[in-house]
Amino acid sequence: MSVSKRALVFSLVGVAAVGGVVAAGLAASAASTPTEPTLTNGSTRYVAPTASADGSFTYTVDVTDDSGIRGLKVVAWPASSKLNPIAADLRDVDSATCKPASGDTSRCTYTFKVTEKEAADAAKGTWNVSTLATAKDGGTAFVSEAAAFEVAG
Repeated sequence: MSVSKRALVFSLVGVAAVGGVVAAGLAASAASTPTEPTLTNGSTRYVAPTASADGSFTYTVDVTDDSGIRGLKVVAWPASSKLNPIAADLRDVDSATCKPASGDTSRCTYTFKVTEKEAADAAKGTWNVSTLATAKDGGTAFVSEAAAFEVAG
């Protein structure tokens, strides 16, 4: 084999080896990149308080991620306020209670009581629910308007 053919063969072997290392690195990088959780089957329930009992607000949603769910932050806000929260706003709000449902899905439920005074002071009309889901691998999913409900006046 001449020197030039030998150099060409070694060059091709080197390119193949480098390509294999790069491909393996990209695959490892893709495998370690957190995925975003998904939210499905969300529902809200608002019960107005009465003279004899507090009311309540409940938001329930299925949250799925292949690494599992670390938690779900939830905030309800009146649409008339034009609040429009962003993901960073939800880092310090209340957390839902999440329990494994099946496979890599957890059912998360957020509930709070509503007194007559709170209901009287609350804005009437449409309220939105914003959520921030966090997976065990660190992936996050923010939904600015995950659900809506009505507060009658």
